[in-house]
Amino acid sequence: MLIQTEVGRAEVVAARLAELPGVQTAEFVTGPYDVVVRVGADNLDDLRSDIVPSVQRVDGITRTLTCPIADGAHP
Repeated sequence: MLIQTEVGRAEVVAARLAELPGVQTAEFVTGPYDVVVRVGADNLDDLRSDIVPSVQRVDGITRTLTCPIADGAHP
């Protein structure tokens, strides 16, 4: 997931996201997005119904873009 945050909140948001179930990594970055999060779920339904909404509810997030990995390969 690519995430935009309120100004100056990227590091705090990334730390909070790293604590959530389903979040594998959360890093604050520079560029058009402020945080990059890798999430994982057993299936697409769990991703849509549980993990993505829990990420979107974190205070300080202004916009998210979910980019599912199409080839199914993951570490």
